Amino acid sequence: MPSERLSPTSYVVLGMVGLRGPSTSYDLKRAINRSIGYFWVFPHAGLYSEPQRLEGMGLLSATTESDGRRRRTYSLTDEGLRELRAWLAAPTNEHFQLRDVAELKLFFNELGEPANVRRLAREQIAQHEERIRVYEGMRQRYGDVADVAPRMVTLGLGLEMEHAALRFWTSLERDLDGGGPPAGPSGETAPG
Repeated sequence: MPSERLSPTSYVVLGMVGLRGPSTSYDLKRAINRSIGYFWVFPHAGLYSEPQRLEGMGLLSATTESDGRRRRTYSLTDEGLRELRAWLAAPTNEHFQLRDVAELKLFFNELGEPANVRRLAREQIAQHEERIRVYEGMRQRYGDVADVAPRMVTLGLGLEMEHAALRFWTSLERDLDGGGPPAGPSGETAPG
């Protein structure tokens, strides 16, 4: 076990190199934008510094181009694979986290103009409908690709979450159009 602490970003880097094979930091950035970037947002600057740190820990190895841009290509070491597998097997005791700015604005809505909530609901409906279209398109393109199938389970969870959010915001807009106060998840009036 490495003596330095590993962060979620560490495991993102190890996992992506494990899935893709040898990768530059730029390769990792592009791959993440097309996959876990849909549900796991973090600063991309870490994709340039974290691989070097993991190399120093012996979890990645690197080769550098001898000419041109002198890009570094990282590969997973046996120790890196062991560390990644140990993390995958470890229990996950962290509670689900949702950091949604729209939800934060909704919480403080009574301090703003009443029309803001209706506008927020309509914006969120459009955003969740678009994300559902994107996810469904991904499911159509990659649903039958055998080597991608294990990752499609995550897409299913993403779709469920998008549909739940869409139901919530649609219901809220409907309640607002009816003239009543915002309702809670089971239809009760939100506490005031």
